[in-house]
Amino acid sequence: MSPDSNEPTMHIGELAERTGLSLRTIRHYDEVGLLPASSRTEGGFRVYSSKDLERLMVIRRMKPLGFSLEEMSRLLEITDRLAEPGDGAEREQLQEQLKTYIDAARHQREKLAVSLERADEFLQILADKARE
Repeated sequence: MSPDSNEPTMHIGELAERTGLSLRTIRHYDEVGLLPASSRTEGGFRVYSSKDLERLMVIRRMKPLGFSLEEMSRLLEITDRLAEPGDGAEREQLQEQLKTYIDAARHQREKLAVSLERADEFLQILADKARE
């Protein structure tokens, strides 16, 4: 995967700054195949494109929902394949797999919302105690 020569690129430090993720995390995602660098400089430094940034933001948004690296990888594969032109049974199967991920993400989000509500209640109890 090589970026268009006219497309602006960034090194890992800029990517980390723009996403709020650590260099270590981004390197790890590269090592496990979730976010391979679009290319490398002659000196071996990773170079990333705007598409890589978008992909990393999707990964970052999946993490709090509890998806494993394997699930993230499979979901990215599904969305990549669905972005390609085509139709037929394979596409329908990919759509069904995507719906499964959507349902799982919704379920995890609901669990997080309940946890956040409980945290807010706890903070209110502490605030009330502090005023006593």
